[in-house]
Amino acid sequence: MTSNPTSPLYLEDLSVGDLFTSGKYRVSVDEIKSFARQYDPQPFHLDEEAAEHTFFAGLAASGWHTAAITMKLLVGSLPIANGLIGAGMEISFPKPTRPDDELRVEVRIIAIKPSRSKPDMGIVTMQSDTLNQHGELVQKTEAKMVVFRRKSV
Repeated sequence: MTSNPTSPLYLEDLSVGDLFTSGKYRVSVDEIKSFARQYDPQPFHLDEEAAEHTFFAGLAASGWHTAAITMKLLVGSLPIANGLIGAGMEISFPKPTRPDDELRVEVRIIAIKPSRSKPDMGIVTMQSDTLNQHGELVQKTEAKMVVFRRKSV
């Protein structure tokens, strides 16, 4: 399945290899600074001039900001029944998110493991790549998600 479904998805709707793509989200300078002031107040997120003299060599969004945008895009493009419920994740930020970047997410199902002890659910492993407008990877996650089966009648 390569799609953007609108109906809730259950465990039995998913297959290894399924690919989902999100819409796009443009990141503004003001948003980068506002998020940083509240959650990650470091110079490379708050001040263009100061950021020029850091590891990032310019203003960069907090990785946590990129992760929050990724989550928003995932919720909008991957309608897992009962919500996206995390059960563990690895995350990396190969490139910084910059002002005016337009982010999108591609999600691939890489493993499905039905639960033996809880037959109404399973664990789905998903790889999510957050890409900017140039196709550059700014965040990569591999997450285990709890996904429910349809209730039997």
